[in-house]
Amino acid sequence: MTRTLQRTLLLVLAATGAYAGPWATIAPRSFYDSFPGFGRVWVGVDGAYNEHLIRDVGATYTALLVLSLLAALSLQPTVVMVAGATWLTFGTLHASYHLPHLGEYGALDQVLNAIALGGSVVMAALLVLPRRDRAGA
Repeated sequence: MTRTLQRTLLLVLAATGAYAGPWATIAPRSFYDSFPGFGRVWVGVDGAYNEHLIRDVGATYTALLVLSLLAALSLQPTVVMVAGATWLTFGTLHASYHLPHLGEYGALDQVLNAIALGGSVVMAALLVLPRRDRAGA
């Protein structure tokens, strides 16, 4: 994997953290009622509102954002691997809950959930692979 691809994957994962983290932390009720936005609701359909839980989710995504940005800036192999392994752990556990519960959503939201959950796991898994440095990459 090249440095450019690693940085791109880290920045996409960071964007995920930047989108969900501050929103859930600062406006937990809005996050619960409206995430992921754009007229879709993925959190509110899965049980009663719990401000503490939503803020903890926001803190987790914000911490992942910070780790991803640090890894993207440094591109130190160990930092990239730690970021990838951390996202892989989070993403796998996150998907292991949500994928069996997709029946609560309509068809489009089922597909979008599967893409979002699976995509973050695949990107994280790629970051755990060793990097091959090439000139100009």
